[in-house]
Amino acid sequence: MALKKANTIIQQNPLVVFSKSYCPYCRKVKELLKSLGANAKVIEVDQEKDGGELQAALGEISGQQTVPNVFIGGQHVGGCDATVAANNKGTLVPLLKDAGVLKNENE
Repeated sequence: MALKKANTIIQQNPLVVFSKSYCPYCRKVKELLKSLGANAKVIEVDQEKDGGELQAALGEISGQQTVPNVFIGGQHVGGCDATVAANNKGTLVPLLKDAGVLKNENE
């Protein structure tokens, strides 16, 4: 059930951050995305009834069992280090633009 839920969330949202509310690495990724003007769907797995199962399902989907776990346009980007590295390389903003999640995209 959690696997189906995770896949549905990933498919229905162009930018998803699976996070834990108390995690400093999750906070860093959420702040980075917000500073770029990206509108992310954030799932705080520690506040979900099936959070443990959801996190295990993410491990099956992405091969990554830790949070943050970032998906853009249905594709797994990675965790905090991978997301920050993508931003530093200049590859994150184009992914966000392609996914249509930047707030000022049409202005």
